[in-house]
Amino acid sequence: MNATAEPLQRRPGSGPQGTDTAHADSWYAASAHEAPPRPPLEGDVDTQVCVVGAGFSGLATALQLAERGYRVTVLEAARVGWGASGRNGGQIVNGYSRDLEVIEHRYGPEAARALGAMAFEGGDIIRELVARYGIDCDLREGGVSAAFNRRQLRELEAQKTSWERHGHDGLELLDRDSIRAHVVTELYVGGLLDHRGGHIHPLNLALGEAAALESLGGTIHEGSAVTHLEPGPRPAVHTDRGRVHADMVVVCGNAYLGNAVPALRDRIMPVSTQIVTTEPLGEEAARALMPTGVCVEDCNYMLDYYRVTSDHRLLFGGGTVYGGKAPDDIIHRLRPHLARTFPQLADARIDYAWSGNFALTLTRIPHMGRLHDNVYFTHGYSGHGVTTTHLAGRLIADAIDGRPERFDTFARLRNFPFPGGRALRVPLTVAGSWYYMVRERLGL
Repeated sequence: MNATAEPLQRRPGSGPQGTDTAHADSWYAASAHEAPPRPPLEGDVDTQVCVVGAGFSGLATALQLAERGYRVTVLEAARVGWGASGRNGGQIVNGYSRDLEVIEHRYGPEAARALGAMAFEGGDIIRELVARYGIDCDLREGGVSAAFNRRQLRELEAQKTSWERHGHDGLELLDRDSIRAHVVTELYVGGLLDHRGGHIHPLNLALGEAAALESLGGTIHEGSAVTHLEPGPRPAVHTDRGRVHADMVVVCGNAYLGNAVPALRDRIMPVSTQIVTTEPLGEEAARALMPTGVCVEDCNYMLDYYRVTSDHRLLFGGGTVYGGKAPDDIIHRLRPHLARTFPQLADARIDYAWSGNFALTLTRIPHMGRLHDNVYFTHGYSGHGVTTTHLAGRLIADAIDGRPERFDTFARLRNFPFPGGRALRVPLTVAGSWYYMVRERLGL
C-alpha cells in the first residue's frame, strides 16, 4: 500500500459565521446522497416552531414535531449536517459520557433511574427513523468498547452490570480471544460488545431526516445564520436577511452556535476530533481486520475509534483538541494510532482527512433546558451526540406537546460554566486531562 499522494487537508469555516459553507472535504461528503438546494430565509415568516440548527438535534426535534402535526421551520447557518452531525465517527454508542453511578452520586437515585431508563433510547429512535422513512445510511449493528488493561476491563464489567440493572440487555463481555473475532489486533485484553450499538453514515442519516421532515411539510432554510433571538410572547429569530416569528423556539446550534445566544455560549466548550479514511482496502482485507463489521472505540480518556466503511475503507478517528482548533496535519496526528492498531496499515494511503467540533459540558452530561417558557435548548452531548441528540429531539417534542416530565429530568440537572471563562477554560481542561492520561499510563 502506498503512503504517497496524501489528500489536501482542507477545513471549511469553523463556525456559523465562516465564509465557507461547503461540507468538510470528508469521505462522508464524497459519498453523500444528492440533496436539493434549500434557499436562505428571506423576509418575515410565521410558524409554530422555529428550530435553530439542521444537525441531528434540530432535525430530530423538527421531525418529531412534524410527525405530530406542528408547522416547523428550521434555520441552518450552512448546510444540513454541516457541523458535527455530518463529520463524526458515525457510531451508535449507548449511554452518556458519565457512568450512571456518577450520575447517581451527583444528582441522586431518582435522576439516575430516569436517565438510566433512557440510556439506549437514542439508538432505538435512529433505527425507527431509518425503517419508517427508508433512509439509506449504511446502518450496521454492533459496537465494541475495547480495553487495553485489566482495570479498563473491570470498568466494562461494572458498566454491563449497571446497564442490566436498568433493564438494558444485549451486552456481551469479551476476553482477549473473543474480542479478536471482531477486531484482529494485539492491543486489547478484552472488551464489551453492545449488540444494540452500531454505526451509520452520519451525513446520509442527516440528509434522510431532512428529506423526511420536508415530506411532512417542514421547511429548512440553509445559509441562514441566526444573528440574535428576540424573546417575547411570540419570539422572533433573526438572520441577516429575514426573521421567523414562532410560538416556540428550539436552539440546537451546539458547538457551532457562535455568539447568537450569549446565555448559552459559556456553558459548553468546542472540542475538535479528527478522522482519516484510508484508500479502499478491498472486502477481503477489510474483513481480515474487522471480521464482523462492528465499530470499535477504546477505553482511554483520549480515545481512538474506528470502523470499516461500506466501500471497505478503514475510517479511523481520535486526536481530541480542546477549544475546537484542528491540528495543522491531521494525518501526522492520527497515523501513529492507526499503525499501532493495525500495523499492516502503517503505509496505507489516506484518501480523506478532516476535523469537526463537538460540544463538551463541564459536567459531561447533556445540557437541556429553557431560556424562557417558549424557548428550549439542547447541547453539550460530550462525545455521545449521535444517540443523545435523537433522544433530546423526542424529549423536546414531548415537552412542547404537553408532556414535559422526561425533558424536565434533564433540565433539572445542575450545569455550570467552565471555570476561568473563555480565556482559561482550555488550559484548565487540558491540565485536568493530563491527570487522567498519567493515571492511565501508570495503570491506576
